[in-house]
Amino acid sequence: MPDRPDGSRLLTSSYCPADPSVPLIEEPVGQALLRAAHLYGDALALIDGQVDRGARRRWTFNELAAGAQRVARALLRHFEPGQHVAVWAGNRPEWALIEYGAALAGLVLVTVNPAYLAQELAYVLEQSQASGIIVQDHYRGRDLCDLIDSVRPALPRLRHVIPLSTWDAFLAAAPDGTLPPVSPDAVAQIQYTSGTTGFPKGACLTHRGLANNGRLYAQTIGAGPGDIWINAMPMFHTAGCGLATLGALQTGGTQVMAPGFDAGLMLDLFEQERGTTMICVPTMLIRMLEEQARNPRDLSSWRLVTLGGAPVPPELARDAETILGVKVAIGFGQTEASPYLTHTAVDDGHPAWVETVGRPLPQTEVKIIDPETGDIVPLGATGEICGRGYGIMTGYHNAPDATAAAIDADGWLHTGDIGSMDGQGYCRVLGRLRDMIIRGGENIYPREVEDVLMTHPAIRDVAVVGLPDRDMGESVAACVLLTAPGAADPTGLEAFCRERLAGYKVPRRWHFMDAFPQTASGKVQKYVLRDLLSNG
Repeated sequence: MPDRPDGSRLLTSSYCPADPSVPLIEEPVGQALLRAAHLYGDALALIDGQVDRGARRRWTFNELAAGAQRVARALLRHFEPGQHVAVWAGNRPEWALIEYGAALAGLVLVTVNPAYLAQELAYVLEQSQASGIIVQDHYRGRDLCDLIDSVRPALPRLRHVIPLSTWDAFLAAAPDGTLPPVSPDAVAQIQYTSGTTGFPKGACLTHRGLANNGRLYAQTIGAGPGDIWINAMPMFHTAGCGLATLGALQTGGTQVMAPGFDAGLMLDLFEQERGTTMICVPTMLIRMLEEQARNPRDLSSWRLVTLGGAPVPPELARDAETILGVKVAIGFGQTEASPYLTHTAVDDGHPAWVETVGRPLPQTEVKIIDPETGDIVPLGATGEICGRGYGIMTGYHNAPDATAAAIDADGWLHTGDIGSMDGQGYCRVLGRLRDMIIRGGENIYPREVEDVLMTHPAIRDVAVVGLPDRDMGESVAACVLLTAPGAADPTGLEAFCRERLAGYKVPRRWHFMDAFPQTASGKVQKYVLRDLLSNG
């Protein structure tokens, strides 16, 4: 039987066992920070990636650890270990300090998308049982404190609201004292992820899962001391606060935290801070290629971009290598896995690596199963991708039925993604069992958009589907049955949605129909709708 390039035997079915050669580190996130401070000391750990170079604050590893311990003690003035505390803010260094501080204090951090509107915010705070929230006062022209005030009467558990405008006073009141012990297996964060029906579900992620996943990802891509990570991935996502933040931390790199994604600013940061690597969704890289063509920067320091969060067109990876001169690596996972399950290597030897999402990360098992029988499928056959290992969530918060549907009795996470595996363990992602839409790396579940649209008086029925989009991965399309011809138009319906949904969830395409294709039992055949709209 032939061997793989690493000397191990080729697989005989679509199951890749865990590689135990790289050990897990059994420590919580806070201890990972303290260990990094011990190892890397006065090297730069974090830079505030503001547009104004003169406003860029900087922290060494020692300063970051000291600041996080101060945050932990300040938090413990208001909360008990084990309580849930939300953070509702855009990308800024305080977010990382809150992440580390909550970890050191033994609190469970609830990460909240700053694009949420009042209804979405209220749902997450109530469902997560948050005792408090730390909030950025203003975000993209919206007063977030006012939004909290508007929903707070319906949230009796929410005892403390801490605006970042009071940050200095909040820290100044921090007492001295010993921080509590924290188990690596304790839940560190609850991150809300969109499913295909109902509201978002809160994935409970452990210290052990988040810390090890960030470290193993960083080691897989060859990151180390001296790397400058330019990070614009949202910190409320596992990619931002997990892969980039904890990956750079544990390999001695410097994170330059951009306040948000702007292609011009990203290229400026690479040039000015001599950035070497970044993680992004494909849409971001497309925008940066376009910007570099319009206004070239000196990107000679940039060595690597890793892509994930949405399907990666092979031509995009090739453009990055030929136009920007950077290496490309590709990963796959989901929030419920902390998040990565697989990744390609830099200078990967697989002849078709660019068409894959790589092999399982160390200490992670992956298999492809027949969704009907649960049996492992033959090599190259299509089935559902499942993963098992240290990074799998403990479950969805207060949602036992949803947890049981996602994680089976043997601990396998059923991703809902369709893919295949070859004899070397490389996986391909081909589609999704469920109807979730991924637009620019953001997960959107059609049911929520449909529920909002069904409250419009001119709509009789609606079906929301995702359509292929070169820039965003997928676009949101709404197929609408009106109560009467001409009762509504796209402009009015878009405005209606923007008042009730975060902007990225609003349909970009509107299709008015007389009837939907249905099964014999009356279920809308969304795959038929997708085919009609894609080919129409």
